[in-house]
Amino acid sequence: MAWKIFRTSIIISVIALIVSFFYGGWAAVATVALLGIMEISLSADNAVVSARIVKKLSKKWQTIFLTIGIFVAVFVVRFGAPILIVSAVTGLSASDALALAMEKGPADQPGSYAYIMHHEHPAIAAFGGLFLLLIALNFLFEEKEHYWLSWVEKPLAKIGNIDNAAIMVALGVLTAIAAVTQDLKVVICGLAGILTHMLVSALGSYFENREEEAAEHDEEEASHRSPKDAIIGLTGKAAFFSFLYLEVLDASFSLDGVVAAFAVTSDPILIALGLGFIGALFVRSTTIYLVRKGTLDDLIYLDHGAHWAIGSLAALLFVSMVTPIPELVTGTLSVLILIAALITSVKRNKRLIAEGHEDEIEVKDHVEGLGKRHVELDLPVHNHPESSTAVEDKA
Repeated sequence: MAWKIFRTSIIISVIALIVSFFYGGWAAVATVALLGIMEISLSADNAVVSARIVKKLSKKWQTIFLTIGIFVAVFVVRFGAPILIVSAVTGLSASDALALAMEKGPADQPGSYAYIMHHEHPAIAAFGGLFLLLIALNFLFEEKEHYWLSWVEKPLAKIGNIDNAAIMVALGVLTAIAAVTQDLKVVICGLAGILTHMLVSALGSYFENREEEAAEHDEEEASHRSPKDAIIGLTGKAAFFSFLYLEVLDASFSLDGVVAAFAVTSDPILIALGLGFIGALFVRSTTIYLVRKGTLDDLIYLDHGAHWAIGSLAALLFVSMVTPIPELVTGTLSVLILIAALITSVKRNKRLIAEGHEDEIEVKDHVEGLGKRHVELDLPVHNHPESSTAVEDKA
């Protein structure tokens, strides 16, 4: 299974390295490889969180996530977005901004592409940091059957009983950012990050509710209409907005990687090859692998670790507005948190097996990235040829 899932990523990575060799020799190969490794390490938590959403998609949409989705990840986020940012800041057209990028000026040269990207980092960090903060808070503010760091997660879950607690915290953070930076552009970008999360989450939840209602109604009228007929159309809408959420999520996760890449090179071609064709594709393949293997159901604290890693990344983005944060710190912290969650999950499973409670290892109840709780629906999913996993059921 692993080879089948990662085969495309490996082949495309080899092609990307070959292209980089013909583009700039062995130095370019080394740069692209370094960027790919950096993206994978910085986005480990991205794979874990995304897997929870991808799990609900049909195999068709999972394929779209790896194909059309990777096109968005590479050309829109890791290649196009920085160019559009430079275009907006300088007033240059997109083509002129691209020409500026191809000049490959150093980050310490005023007016260069890399210099402008570094100069606009606070605004970029405000958008991505607040978007990621809301993802972490929506998870931590939910009451759960199992807690990882119970001494802090249980009190946080109680805070979640307050209406709109996550939004209030995010707005409080934005107020602090405004006081420190005193930059209107940064505040607007931070507000845009909050509104983007609210909009995409609301749309996703709306279509998920429509899908569940259709499924329940279909059970009552099974003799008149098949479950497939009731769900397929709405599943397309729900899947589309889940896919949209995944792309926004990926964009937010990639912000630190894109900005960090300019410390290595300002060449947009090498950045796209390393961060996109190698890094992003491997992260997405890892997401699919976690879904197909059911890893997140067996290692229940991994989800907790991923959201703590997201929260730490958001905090580091906020700090980076006023003082530089080494990329090594960002990537290492996320990986260490995930490793800690993995180890504690394995220890828990071994303890349950030793006590004869193997049936308690797999836990289905969880909180999705969209901020909504799902459990397993008792639906006749075997009638749905497109479904790759069980339809998730109402608590």
